[in-house]
Formats: sequence, structure tokens, C-alpha cells
Amino acid sequence: MSSRILTKFIVVILVCLFVFGKAVQSEPVEHARHEDSTKKEEGFNPGKLIFEHIGDSYEWHIATVGELHISIPLLAIVYSSNKGLVFFPVSRFHHGQHEHEGFRIAKEGEKDAGKIVEQQADGTWKRPIIDLSITKNVLSIFISVILLIYIFLAVSKRYQERPLQAPTGLQNAVEVIILFVRDDVVKSSIGAKNYERFMPYLLTVFFFILINNLLGLVPFPPGGANITGNIAVTAVLAAITFIITSINGNKNYWMHIVNMPGVPWWLKFPVPLMPIVEIMGLFIKPFVLMVRLFANMTAGHIVALGFYSLIFIFGHMNVFAGYAVSPLSILFTVFMGLLELLVAFIQAYVFTFLSALYFGMATEEHHH
Repeated sequence: MSSRILTKFIVVILVCLFVFGKAVQSEPVEHARHEDSTKKEEGFNPGKLIFEHIGDSYEWHIATVGELHISIPLLAIVYSSNKGLVFFPVSRFHHGQHEHEGFRIAKEGEKDAGKIVEQQADGTWKRPIIDLSITKNVLSIFISVILLIYIFLAVSKRYQERPLQAPTGLQNAVEVIILFVRDDVVKSSIGAKNYERFMPYLLTVFFFILINNLLGLVPFPPGGANITGNIAVTAVLAAITFIITSINGNKNYWMHIVNMPGVPWWLKFPVPLMPIVEIMGLFIKPFVLMVRLFANMTAGHIVALGFYSLIFIFGHMNVFAGYAVSPLSILFTVFMGLLELLVAFIQAYVFTFLSALYFGMATEEHHH
């Protein structure tokens, strides 16, 4: 249901942004006594705001006050064919306006826009061999990992200090979630016999997704990064699930893929139609995991920022129109924020549940 609601909201917002954003950007500004000097006014660009928020960057932008850009510069780490390993603060680029030691950030319209590029001997600009820079998403992952380590070490220490006492505070909150994941997600999907060996991974992935989902809702550092809305992050999580499933698959699991029982022989020979379908399913399952988490979290950010952008779109057209639409826009933005809070828990649950379901299918014993 939540996916359908988000889809409808995305369609409405994109249509509004296209219509009104196009009208704003097409207003020309005439300069008196200067013929042929007419140019398009650079108005508010909602698309740029949205994609800058959901995308990665080499600096953590906080706010812009007039011409002053307030941001946290991060560390560029690149391996160049000419200079070897090079690292320097991204502030040397001055928000992408300057070069530094033959490096710069590619501007809009270029092939590698927004990425660090290196000047070649022939004057062209290309990506360095390896780019290991600490970007906003990378730093946010480090922060979430530190939070995970702190939470579980603190809870573990609490259990050691008070082994027979009722849990309180953070220990109580974490214990409720752990018991829910163990009893209602993992054990019910995998079975009481094999579930324990998968608990460490499933608990880790649940809390990792949940913490990053919640941090993504905070509009200022250390929050604001769209980690679970990054296709590379969700792809790695899905790949780990796929690897664990494949390694732990028993004989019964692989026999059902190669030679599924109960299927007519003419679907297996001479053309192995069903085995092909089952093998495709091996890769479709992690692909679904990857896209589901990425699409739901990205959609929520886009819709919320879309409603927020309507204030500036109408305000640029007419100041009074901006004030008039502000209450409605803020109301819908708050509503989407609350909906995203719910989706943050749901998506962590769905990813963990589907992973546990795949593990259960891989370890299921043969029934006569």
C-alpha cells in the first residue's frame, strides 16, 4: 500500500515540478539600454535541489547564506597514473570552482559531472584510476557503523552488569527489536533448527538499514545522507544475501533448481525450460531486494523535497503565491516525513524478512 501511495505522489510532484519549474526557468530578464543582452533568469531549480540531496558529494553541504556556502569539506583520496596515491581536503577545490594539482571536479554537462577528474598529458580530463575519496555517503556509513558498535557494546555490557534484572532504557528498546526479529522474522522463516547461524547477519543488516533510514530523515549532519537510497549500497547488501544463500544451499535446494520434482518432463527436456527459469530466479531475488529498498527510500525523499520545493516555485512566480501555498506544502512535507518514518522500519523489516526467507528455502530439508 505504501509503495502505491508513494508512486502516486511521485507522479503528481513530477508533473507539478515540470510545469511550474519550466515556467519559472523560461522567464527572461530584460536589461534597459542594452539590446541583444536578454538572458534567461536563473530561477529556483527543484530538480537540482532534489538530486543534490539524494546524491553523493565530496562535501557535506549544510546551508547557503547569500553567496556563502556552509559545508563540511571531506577528504579526496585518488590513485593517479602520473602521481600515484594522492590525498588532500576537498576544500582546495573551493566548491568545485578551482583546480588543485591537476585535479578538479567535473562541472554540469561534462561526462563525469560531479566526480573528480585528472588532467591528462593531451589536455583532456579523465577519471583517475582509483577514487577512494571519503564522500558524504562514505562518512555517513562510518557514522552508522560507529553507532551500531556503540549500541551493541553498551547493551552487551549492560547484560553483563545486570544479568538477572529487567532491562531498562536502551537495553529494553534493543531487546524488544531483537526478540521480534528472532521470533517473528528469522525463526518463522528458517526454522528452529537452522536459524541461529543466520541471526548475526540478519540482525546486523536490520539495524544497519534501520539506523541509516532514520539518519536519512535528519536534515543536518550527522544525518541527511541518502545511504539506503544509494543503489551501490543496496546492491552490496543484496549481493551478501545472495552469497550466503548460495553457500548454505543444501542438496535439496539445488536439486529443486536443476530438476524440480512434480514438473512435466516436457518442461525439462529437450529444452530445459524450468531449470532456466529457476536459475534466473536465483539472480532475480537479490535484484528485487536491491531495487525495493533503493526505490522506496529514494521515492520518499523525492516526494518530501518536491512538496517543499513548491514553496519556492510559487514564490518565484509571485511572492503572495509562495506564502499562500506554504501552509499546504509544509503540511504535506510533514506528512511525508511521518510516512517515511514508518517506511524506515518497514523497509528494514522487509529486507530482513526476505533474506531470512531465502535462507530458509536454501536450508529446507527434503520432505517425503
